[in-house]
Amino acid sequence: MYGRIAKFRALSPPATLRIPDTGNGKDTRSLMMFTSNPFAGLAASITPAMMQAYVVIMIVLVVAGTLFDVVHKGSAKYFFDNWRKSKRKGAKQLGGGELVSIAIQTGVVDVLASGEFCNARRRVAHLLTMYGFAIYVVTTAVMVFSYSTPEMPTPAFLPQLWWLGGLMTCVGGYWFWFFIRVDVVAEGNSPLRFVRADLFIVSLLVSVTLGLIWAATGSGVGVLFGLYLIATTVLFGSVPWSKFAHMFFKPAAAFEKRVSEADGSAENLPTQTRDDPEQQQRHSMELLRDAPMNMGLGIKREPPRHY
Repeated sequence: MYGRIAKFRALSPPATLRIPDTGNGKDTRSLMMFTSNPFAGLAASITPAMMQAYVVIMIVLVVAGTLFDVVHKGSAKYFFDNWRKSKRKGAKQLGGGELVSIAIQTGVVDVLASGEFCNARRRVAHLLTMYGFAIYVVTTAVMVFSYSTPEMPTPAFLPQLWWLGGLMTCVGGYWFWFFIRVDVVAEGNSPLRFVRADLFIVSLLVSVTLGLIWAATGSGVGVLFGLYLIATTVLFGSVPWSKFAHMFFKPAAAFEKRVSEADGSAENLPTQTRDDPEQQQRHSMELLRDAPMNMGLGIKREPPRHY
């Protein structure tokens, strides 16, 4: 009898695990949205060469716009003139090793960690936007140049990083725009107020937001895709009139500041502080000559919201 049971079980088909059908497949489509290359679907209407040419043109616009901004504003001339003045007025000459150390400190503290921001909320928003935009741009370039057609399978992590970078950019950018901007928080202006200085952040947010919406709605050639291209072209083509080039100027300015502090020139600013006895005796108000160093919060006692 046991032999017959064993023979019957061997002839029976193996049991299969059935997953209940939700009825609409939304979960599957959502998962595919985050793991599929949104640019590969364009190959049916736009050739990969055209997509790659557009990316190259955007890179050229950034380089040309930055060089134009440098020449027009005289930024490079000012930087090197100030560098020479600092070297002449410096109390000591810095060696190559010291300059390398200062450059590393500038890269780690001022660039990678955005150490210039004292406000923690402002720094976090800036870091989210900066790293998010970097991830978004790099993954876009990789998918356009290496996996631009459906026949070239895109590794799932690339679209996921693309989405992550775009969402980080939106979180940091909108947080800054609506809740941290000084002319909104401290001066009471409307968060919808727009001036030319806002061109970079606004075009950045519009471009990334439209890109995410376009990818979420099927990533085909249509009105959304056209708006996405227009916003992206404005972002990279408006470098001479926006703050885009500041991401290249700020590291140079931070490096120059650290060098001036190290060689003693201190950017032609006073180096004595109130805790220096000689500086205390030079104070114009006799009452404050013996005042304690910590005199309270002062204007930092409350946020500047007196509008």
